[in-house]
Amino acid sequence: MTTPREPGSTGSTAFGAGDQPDASGGPGTEETVVPVGTAADEVVDESKVREEAADDSTGDQALADAGLPAEGEPGRRAPSRTSLAHRLYNGEAGLDVVGRRRFWFKVTAVVLALSALFMIVRGFNFGIEFAGGNSLRVPASSEQLAGIRQAAEDAGAQVSSVQVVGGNEVLLRTEALDPTAEDAVVTAVAQAAGVAESEVSPQAVSADWGGDVTNQALIALAVFLVAVVAFLAIRFRPTMAVAAIVALVHDIVVTAGVYALIGFEVTPSTVIGLLTILGFSLYDTVVVFDKVDENTKDLAKSARSTYGEAANLAVNQTLMRSINTSVIALLPVAGLLFVGAGLLGAGTLKDLALVLFIGLAAGTYSSIFLATPVLAELEERKPENIALRKRVLARRATEARTGGVRPAGPVASARRGGGATAARRSTAAVAERPDSLPGRPEADVVIESPSSVQRQTGTPRGGTTAPRPGQRPGSRPSGRKRR
Repeated sequence: MTTPREPGSTGSTAFGAGDQPDASGGPGTEETVVPVGTAADEVVDESKVREEAADDSTGDQALADAGLPAEGEPGRRAPSRTSLAHRLYNGEAGLDVVGRRRFWFKVTAVVLALSALFMIVRGFNFGIEFAGGNSLRVPASSEQLAGIRQAAEDAGAQVSSVQVVGGNEVLLRTEALDPTAEDAVVTAVAQAAGVAESEVSPQAVSADWGGDVTNQALIALAVFLVAVVAFLAIRFRPTMAVAAIVALVHDIVVTAGVYALIGFEVTPSTVIGLLTILGFSLYDTVVVFDKVDENTKDLAKSARSTYGEAANLAVNQTLMRSINTSVIALLPVAGLLFVGAGLLGAGTLKDLALVLFIGLAAGTYSSIFLATPVLAELEERKPENIALRKRVLARRATEARTGGVRPAGPVASARRGGGATAARRSTAAVAERPDSLPGRPEADVVIESPSSVQRQTGTPRGGTTAPRPGQRPGSRPSGRKRR
């Protein structure tokens, strides 16, 4: 016989704080029947639920899932069952960028020193717009480039560049020429190209124009940097503004050093490209900083991880996104540089393509390996983060001594079969139920199937048939009265 339930009661049970099931999965010493839908069913320790959810999102478990080392646990490594490319794609790269920031600082210092050396030793090849000089346009083809250049040099001009523009014209740039020297160069170039002197278009460019362009670019750069510092300091924190400026300076110096090493002309297109890469680098840095800010929010109120660990986790969580964005941005620029300027000889594109290619690559490096490590270095010097690190290490030492056992949970928690992962999926608190349900009760009344109450073939008319389900034994079915 089954035991009847009281009205409004269900078979669910909840465990008190000291009545949790033991490690073997069996029930505790005392069980309490909790009616579903009542106030007792909704009792939940909200602070405990939030702490567990936060602990799983940025704490020890998240570091372990990403294969990142935790302070006090130097032996942790990324899982070796998958390749680096697979873990990069799934956001589980496990690169200890912040933990090894001293190494990245040394690499960055070497790169900056070499870039500065190139700028001092090689110098810049300023174009006619910045240094002043003369330019001549003459109808010709690419096969006549060498002859036109040689003719201009024989006439006494110091040629800075010669290139095909528009497909059927050659642009010759020289240093500043007086009127007599300019006439001699025009005559020599016309003879080399096989055209009349009237078809050669000479033009003198003053160095003042290049100075104006330079001044305007410097003003734009200053306004840009001030706006960046103000935005990051207000939206995030001042240390993030400092780290972003360090990354931007790195990008400028590296781009300028490689540009000086290769020796391309510095033109207005170069300045435009330089300002463009600063915007890209800042965009990528802000994306990483936003994730760092999310991981470190209210970090000092708990002891789930240090600031450096939370920042390192943010870098790994956004690493694949940064790589994808950079690759997509570099592909068309590489096409301009290597195909357009290199193979097709489109000289007007090479200065812009080179500065974009170098700047995008440098910006990707700085947003991952420089900006966040600098931020972590500045933040971990603060007293509150120093105290946080001590609390985290003390908690881990305690868990190491006790075997990592957590205290019993509240009366009703948001944890179900999936742990804190399920808690994040549902914010509703539910009463926990035992792992095993009671056995199926034995029924005291035999319930017959519909097939068993059908009329049997061959049964005589008026014979006795099985009672219908629910019919009292011995009673006649309802219908017309028997006469």
